[in-house]
Amino acid sequence: MTASGPEQWVAVDERLAVFAREDAVLAAARTSTEVTRPGIEVSRQMGRMLHILAAATGARRVLELGMLAGYSTIWLARAVGPSGRVVSIELDRDNAAVARRHLEDAGVSAWVDIHCGPAADVTARMVATGVEPFDLVFIDADKANLATYVERALELARPGALVIVDNVVRGGRILDPGDDEQVRGVVRALGALQGDDRVQVSITQTVGEKGWDGFAVIRKVAP
Repeated sequence: MTASGPEQWVAVDERLAVFAREDAVLAAARTSTEVTRPGIEVSRQMGRMLHILAAATGARRVLELGMLAGYSTIWLARAVGPSGRVVSIELDRDNAAVARRHLEDAGVSAWVDIHCGPAADVTARMVATGVEPFDLVFIDADKANLATYVERALELARPGALVIVDNVVRGGRILDPGDDEQVRGVVRALGALQGDDRVQVSITQTVGEKGWDGFAVIRKVAP
């Protein structure tokens, strides 16, 4: 048996990329170097999974925390179609401008709303103003504030909605977060979900072109 390691993980992802085919617009968003942190966008398979989950659940309203160059946003917007709405929150205005160009190139910008600012502040305003509930929430923002983001997502989601959180295994560091505030934020969020009767939670470890990590799928089952 061939030894497993990062090089093989990447090779397998390349082999499986046929199941997450990209057009030129998606590829440009995924490989953009114009954003503040190039290379941290979701993987191709994660983008396809978001698209499938949104389509399979019939999501019409999607909330996204963290859009970077708009890669995951395009996948989600194509899933909901022009009769739906994607509301994306991005901290950095320059990133948002890059994402908007990619959304326009993809032909989906008409049904994507972008809010610039800290996700905690933007979602707090949404809760306060009583926006229409969301069918699916995707969280890919900083992890130090993840517990707050998950709680806000649950407040803003309808019963039965899905909340998907990327990067929750952190290369296994959740076992010993030390003084890494990003990892500690994940641990706090996962701890808050334990015993929460409002939700069902599944967490999957992943390896691939993005390294060793994982994602959480949270289903809101009660208000």
